[in-house]
Amino acid sequence: MIHPKHRTIGPGSKLVHDTLHLAGTEYVEMSAVMAKYNPFAEKAGMKRVAEQQPPKEAVKITRILQQLGFNLQLLGSERYVLSRLQALDDGDILKIREAFVKQRHTRFMKSFSYHLPFGTKEAYTKEIKSADLNKLATLIRICGFLMQTKVYVFWKKDPRRGN
Repeated sequence: MIHPKHRTIGPGSKLVHDTLHLAGTEYVEMSAVMAKYNPFAEKAGMKRVAEQQPPKEAVKITRILQQLGFNLQLLGSERYVLSRLQALDDGDILKIREAFVKQRHTRFMKSFSYHLPFGTKEAYTKEIKSADLNKLATLIRICGFLMQTKVYVFWKKDPRRGN
């Protein structure tokens, strides 16, 4: 991680460039949200392979949250999300529960399954309907994370250059 005041002036690119060959593998892949805004990995010699857009389930849920007054930029803040939930009436909380039930995503389902990789639809629905505000806040924070566009970059060692 590079401190925000040092970003865009080169230390991230230099760090990645100087350490790629130290990985001890022929290939290195990386997923980074910041790479969308600052092409530090590409400047270091990696190639952009793909950009992953947010899943449709997260987009639909965040539309509902926005309608209920949530600031989407603050969905990663546990304190903010919990305070917004506490300020809502029961009808609005029900809208959020219904949105999570209707817009099932494996990452949301995984939050409730302790003995299965992703749980079942029925168990997930039951858990959403009985989840307390803290659990709903956790799901909303996961949704905020899913809303971040991730860039995938790839590097292949050049056998001719030894790096």
